[in-house]
Amino acid sequence: MSKQILILPGDGIGPEIMAEAVKVLRLANDKFRLGFELTEDVIGGAAIDRHGVPLADETLARAQAADAVLLGAVGGPKWDKIERDIRPERGLLKIRSALGLFANLRPATLYPQLASASTLKPEVVSGLDILIVRELTGGIYFGAPRGQRQLDNGERQAFDTLPYSEGEIRRIARVGFDMARVRNRKLCSVDKANVLASSQLWREVVEEVARDYPEVELSHMYVDNAAMQLVRAPKQFDVIVTDNMFGDILSDQASMLTGSIGMLPSASLDANNKGMYEPCHGSAPDIAGQGVANPLATILSVAMMLRYSFEQAAAAGAIEQAVSQVLDQGLRTGDIAAPGCTRVGTQGMGDAVVAALSAL
Repeated sequence: MSKQILILPGDGIGPEIMAEAVKVLRLANDKFRLGFELTEDVIGGAAIDRHGVPLADETLARAQAADAVLLGAVGGPKWDKIERDIRPERGLLKIRSALGLFANLRPATLYPQLASASTLKPEVVSGLDILIVRELTGGIYFGAPRGQRQLDNGERQAFDTLPYSEGEIRRIARVGFDMARVRNRKLCSVDKANVLASSQLWREVVEEVARDYPEVELSHMYVDNAAMQLVRAPKQFDVIVTDNMFGDILSDQASMLTGSIGMLPSASLDANNKGMYEPCHGSAPDIAGQGVANPLATILSVAMMLRYSFEQAAAAGAIEQAVSQVLDQGLRTGDIAAPGCTRVGTQGMGDAVVAALSAL
């Protein structure tokens, strides 16, 4: 029986970058005889336009039935003024929650060819290889109550809730420790335990889980210090585990260490490693339709999908090698362009990765 992959291109540059990633995926499917069957549907703004909601029930059912989901990006100014509960981003949060995708893996790896593309000095970032493990289905993005109210003095007040249960913390901590154990055995847990009650529980539970991983060196860091350390001395980190909001912010910050957020893939996994894979960047509506977006983060997300959900390490490694070879050739999209390199567009970069993968 074939493995089912659901493709959700999304909005903005999503369809453009997804087209290139699908070309690479189809080639890998044939080259390594993986037996995948690809189907496509809509999410986010595209789903609002078609169904009136950012994630239709039938689309969610297809995602639940699939073996993995490959997502582009959602959102854009076209839908900014509609009711909050049906904005494109709500579809993304809904599918993460409904699929139980609690563990978000965001690697920040600097390709040596792009050392000069980082805004930090090459000696600070050369050799960078960080994995941020972000809790994805709890915390302030899902907490209740939330909303607005009017105070006695007539002012409006907005409020959000930041809850974490012991079980939610324990399971993401174990993912962090498991990842650290097969890397450099260093795990930094990032919180704000000096201020937040949720972070105090977070730290307590992480310490408890650490007893099962004596071979992993655990450290703790407040999130504001972690943000500073990421730009001061990022190579001190191996694996970072943190909550939903802190992980969202820190992983985007870490992306710029690698030269561009256009280079960062991500995996969102459930307890059985079924996952949704997407680039870390957004829908970039300002450049949508221009054919200039960098598709490499989405292509590398395909590699993560093959590795984590399908245990196809050879195919995943081949895609990563093809990306590296294309960078060796000096091909660059605008976000990673450098003097002496050849500037290409979205399709040109995708075609180059396909050619490199075909030759392996």
